[in-house]
Amino acid sequence: MTFRTSRRLLAPVIAGAVAGAVAAAGLILPNRIRQADAGPDESRARNVILINGDGMAAAQREAARLHLVGLDGQLTMDELPVSGQLTTSPNDPKTPVTDSAAAATAWATGERTYNGAISVDVDGNPLPTLGARAKAAGRATGLVTTAQVTDASPAAFFANTANRSAQDEIARQYLEVTRPDVILGGGEDWWLPAGVAGAYPDRPAEDRAEASRGTKGDLITEAKARGYQYVSTADQLQAAKGGRLLGLFANEELFQPRREGAGGRYDPPASLATMTAKALSALSTNSKGFFLLIEEEGIDGFAHVNDGAGMLQALGELDRAVAVARDYAATHPDTLVVVTGDHECGGLTIEDTGTADESGDGPFPIKGSSLTFTLDWTTSGHTGVDVPVTAYGPLAERFTGKHPNTHVHDVLARILTR
Repeated sequence: MTFRTSRRLLAPVIAGAVAGAVAAAGLILPNRIRQADAGPDESRARNVILINGDGMAAAQREAARLHLVGLDGQLTMDELPVSGQLTTSPNDPKTPVTDSAAAATAWATGERTYNGAISVDVDGNPLPTLGARAKAAGRATGLVTTAQVTDASPAAFFANTANRSAQDEIARQYLEVTRPDVILGGGEDWWLPAGVAGAYPDRPAEDRAEASRGTKGDLITEAKARGYQYVSTADQLQAAKGGRLLGLFANEELFQPRREGAGGRYDPPASLATMTAKALSALSTNSKGFFLLIEEEGIDGFAHVNDGAGMLQALGELDRAVAVARDYAATHPDTLVVVTGDHECGGLTIEDTGTADESGDGPFPIKGSSLTFTLDWTTSGHTGVDVPVTAYGPLAERFTGKHPNTHVHDVLARILTR
């Protein structure tokens, strides 16, 4: 294995970035929570914010803590007062290790299925999704991701397909079937027919394989006809007013993972925290409450190529988005916030720098210390280890202990489907 030695990642100043994202979206949020109410009163539960660090397990969270806030610090996601553990196994005859589609289906439907499935059972039959059920109950719904908006994790909450690769069909179902009120992320290529470039040109220099490839017609034009404001830049996002909102900020993902020396970068045109703040502003006008899925895909994307620097940068962005959601919940005590990962990626461990057994990825500085640490990878794929879950708000206490990943569905459905 070739290990990266890049030091290009700078630890973000989380508080300042959160304040900027919140101000840009027009929200006024309080100071950090020190004492959180995680009481059991279901009657006051109205909103759900589910935050997915794709590919994030305990080692990823700890590496981010050391690098971003130091030995005595805590990430915002780890300050949430209730914590537990989730298993991640799919129901797949070929493997005990999940992909994002099966994992998100377990969250969205309460049923485990095969890898690649988007909210269908092992026989390919469609399953009711939390996104659709929340909409039927009168709630606003939304998704925010640094992946394609039609990628596996958001798709499982708002679509049904036998194969996660049918992203243009997933986009069509968003518009014509489940109708999320807010859709923000990447993946413009799936919303336009082949040969019809949109705001982002076909075959850009950073990835010549990216180009419009949809087979369902011009879905951006259809979205506008169905009442969505369409935005493709951060400035347009900031200026958007109320109502349904579709924002596509890249051909594919909002980042470019690459192996060492191949020019990978994490520089989203619209940050996850900014998109989160805007989504909360839009969804919170619904008197019956809302469901919002937030996903940082870059953790998984950079872990797949064993790039610790890019992964840590994505983790920092995730924690900034968690801070926006947590601060919203501080002034809206009817809001449940849940932060977890769909699976682990990379078989990651944290080692002392200079360990004699083998070299690793790094070293990376520990904030506020002269010490450093090294990241060591055992695979470029997913693993089957458990993932941590932390939560704040009504019903948060139900995440205490160890549960199957379908437990996420069971808790969220108590709020969203009544």
